[in-house]
Amino acid sequence: MRTFFRAAVLVVVAGVSAIQLIAQTTDPVLGTWELNVTKSTFNPGPAPKSETRTYVVSGQEIKGTAKGVDSQGKAVAIEWTLVDDGKDRPVTGNPDMDMLSIKRIDSHTVESTHKRAGKVVATAKRTVSKDGKTLTISTKGTNAKGQAINNVQVFERR
Repeated sequence: MRTFFRAAVLVVVAGVSAIQLIAQTTDPVLGTWELNVTKSTFNPGPAPKSETRTYVVSGQEIKGTAKGVDSQGKAVAIEWTLVDDGKDRPVTGNPDMDMLSIKRIDSHTVESTHKRAGKVVATAKRTVSKDGKTLTISTKGTNAKGQAINNVQVFERR
């Protein structure tokens, strides 16, 4: 009986892990996205010259990277990890935040909370269009300079 119980527990744990992995591997955000600067709005601005985002599965996580060129022509490289567990995860390369947590709303929408030095500084909503061709990120909060931000970034799948 004890052996049967242990086997049943292992099957349940393996099943839950498999379901989580399947959910992440089918996340529509996976892939590479190019910022469409003309369709995006940056308040207070100025807009970056370019940005490419990539999302890939890494174990039970999704790793995100953003590389591009800021408004002054300086190279930018940002990295973060996404896990839908509500826990803060580190962000590197972004002066506006150092931690990020996410909450899945539905199969195409995620809300995130951005923190800097332990304090919430912004929230964002990330939505992938139903056809999977457009990624929109709307962010409201305060940047590292203390300015109110209200940005809408529009990315197109590459």
